[in-house]
Amino acid sequence: MIGPNFNPPEAPLAPKWQETEGAYTRSDTKAYDSRWWEVFNDPVLNKLIELAYQQNLTLQIAGLRVLEARAQLGVVVGSLYPQVQQATGSYSYNRASGGGAEPYFSGASIGFDAGWELDFWGKFRRSIQSADANLMANMAGYDDALVTLTAEVARAYVQIRTFEERIRLAEENIRIQKRALEISEARFKSGAVSELDVQQARTLLNTTRAAVPAFQILLRQTQHALSVLLGMPPQDLDGLLEGPRIIPDAPVQVAVGVPADLLKRRPDIRQAELQAVAQCSRIGVAKADLFPSISLLGSLGWSTTDAGRSSLGDLFQSSSFGFSVGPSFQWNLFNYGRITNSVRVQDARFQQTLTLYRNTVLNAAREVEDAMTGFMRSKIQAVYQEESVKAAQRTSEISLIQYTAGTIAYESVLTSTQSLSQQQDQYAQTKGNIALNLVAMYKALGGGWEVRMGNDLVPAPIREQMKQRTDWGGLLDMQNQKPDMDVSKDRDLWRTPDW
Repeated sequence: MIGPNFNPPEAPLAPKWQETEGAYTRSDTKAYDSRWWEVFNDPVLNKLIELAYQQNLTLQIAGLRVLEARAQLGVVVGSLYPQVQQATGSYSYNRASGGGAEPYFSGASIGFDAGWELDFWGKFRRSIQSADANLMANMAGYDDALVTLTAEVARAYVQIRTFEERIRLAEENIRIQKRALEISEARFKSGAVSELDVQQARTLLNTTRAAVPAFQILLRQTQHALSVLLGMPPQDLDGLLEGPRIIPDAPVQVAVGVPADLLKRRPDIRQAELQAVAQCSRIGVAKADLFPSISLLGSLGWSTTDAGRSSLGDLFQSSSFGFSVGPSFQWNLFNYGRITNSVRVQDARFQQTLTLYRNTVLNAAREVEDAMTGFMRSKIQAVYQEESVKAAQRTSEISLIQYTAGTIAYESVLTSTQSLSQQQDQYAQTKGNIALNLVAMYKALGGGWEVRMGNDLVPAPIREQMKQRTDWGGLLDMQNQKPDMDVSKDRDLWRTPDW
């Protein structure tokens, strides 16, 4: 086979992560848990991800692309065999030019034509390599869609629980601020303070009340987004979300492995490399046009007319039989650089895929580092904020007692109450950020796609619809195949799957 064989590009990766020296991550090289969302120990989240896996429409589209690539591979494999195998037949009613005794006559023929362009330069085998790699790239694309889906469902769920917690805290602070307003009104009526205290208390209360609808808007919008991820129209998800309304708690420490693990775990990296493999083979396909194409041609058949002493009934007589067979070649000698430049086009595209692969690796490493930094720093931030909330709660209690006793001005109550509301809300956001960064880290590490192993890529109802429309043979009944994680294995011999 002419054309280059694929060699794995260098992956620009550091030997270790920057943030693995802390107390919250460890660089274990053991395999990650394929169901990473279970580290949150939240049965509602587990149920939502399972439902999304069964019903998400974007994931179904990715599965149908795999089926399309399988069918395309079958088309390309067929080109390796005789490309022309046609039964022919014709009938014609004719009038001979120049007249004559019998100017009108009929003719009939029936036969079989065959043509086989031999794969002399590996053009068809390179095409099979390309289609095979394209199939595996589509499988990696399905895995990438599954990784994104699980992360987006978990992310939406964490946001929902965070908004619910922020609403709960706001309502709790509304009760505290209503109590402060009642005290200020009582002291104003008794003449102990001016109306300023009352108006300041009322302003703070209504400001906190106004925050609740804002949180409810975000909560409802996030629920709508989750509905779409679940393959459902936007709706109230209270039934599915029934359970403890708490922000998912991240484990104390998580395993992150080493950067080299990304090359096997990240589906988008596998997809980028497989796209480069497919494009590399297309260079050989284009180069084959620089050489002569060699074919075996043949035809056989019967033909007769009813002119003269012949009749159409003589069609299958031995005298009506004829055949031709022999080799032929075609060579585009003068193409004015079209073929050479076509090869250059494919080579430039191949170099683009190599560069895209390196860029994909770099972005994957950045996403892991960003998520890891966010997870670890949010953990540290939460420790201090928790202490700050405790102090703010005690300050609020003391200031309200002292204000009731008349020993301090209302400004101290106002400041402490505002601080408590802000500190509690920030702490809730930080707890949500811890979970969100952990979700982002698992997504960046490429976890979650393994749940598809042993399952069909397309739901049974869709498969049944497709069977009723089209003869798919055994393609729709096949379970998905586990892709070879080592893309460099047998690069010069991409074997066609048995389908």
